[in-house]
Amino acid sequence: MSACSLVTAIPAYNEGDRLYAFLQDWAATAAAIQNPRVTAIVVDDGSRDSEAARHQQAVDAANAVLTADHLHQVRYLRAERNQGKGASIRWAWSSCGEAAAWFGFIDGDGALPAREFWRLAGMLPEATVDVVCGSRIKIAGRTVERSMFRHIQGRAFATAVDELFHLGIYDTQCGLKFFRAATLQPLLRSLQEDRWLLDVEILARLHHAGARTIEIPVDCHQAGASSLVFGVDSVKMLARLVRLRRRLRAEGALGGPAS
Repeated sequence: MSACSLVTAIPAYNEGDRLYAFLQDWAATAAAIQNPRVTAIVVDDGSRDSEAARHQQAVDAANAVLTADHLHQVRYLRAERNQGKGASIRWAWSSCGEAAAWFGFIDGDGALPAREFWRLAGMLPEATVDVVCGSRIKIAGRTVERSMFRHIQGRAFATAVDELFHLGIYDTQCGLKFFRAATLQPLLRSLQEDRWLLDVEILARLHHAGARTIEIPVDCHQAGASSLVFGVDSVKMLARLVRLRRRLRAEGALGGPAS
C-alpha cells in the first residue's frame, strides 16, 4: 500500500523553546511512522524577530532529525503580522502544492504531545470517517492536565457551541484535528475565521455537508497560564459564536433563517 499524504499546519506565535522541544519530539517519533507521509508546515504568526529566528532554528533542527529518506518534512512560513491561528492554518493548507489525502493541524506549544499526533495520524490510512478530532476528555488510560478555570471555561464554550450549532462534539477546541481532503477541499475558499473560531466554522460546515466525524481521547497538559479573563471573555466568545452562526445561516451553511 502506498503512503497517503497529510499536510499539517503548526501555528506558532512567539513559542520559542516550546516549539523547539515539540518539533524535536515530533521528528524523533516520526522515524517509526511510514504511513501517512507528512508535510508539517510551521506558520510563524507575526512573531518578534528574535522568536522568528528561533522558530526557523527549530524547523531546521527537526529536519536534521528526520530520516534520510525524507518521507516526512517540516517547512516554515512567516507572516508579516499577527493574523491569528485560523489564518495561519488556512495559509499553510493553501501553500502546499502537493496533492494531500488529508489536512490537519496541531498546536505548536506542546500541550498535545507529539506522540498523540502520530497515534491519530496513524489511523488515517484506514479511516472510514471524514474528520478525526482529538478530544481532551478524562477517561481510563488518558491524562488530561488543565486548571479548573480552563476546564470550566472550556465546558461553558462547548455548551454554547452545542446549543448554537448542534454538532454533537464534546471538544471542538482541541488543537489536534484531521480532515479528509476530498471532503474539506471544496469548502476551503469559504472559510473566513482567522482566529480560534476556525475549528467551529470547519466543523459546522462539514457537519452541514454530511461529513462523518469521530473524536479520539488524547493526552494533554496545560501549556502556560491562561490569558482569558473570566466573565469578560466568556461574553465575547458567545457574541462571536452568535455572529458565526448568523453568517453561516445567511450563506446557507446551516439550517433555518438567519437570526
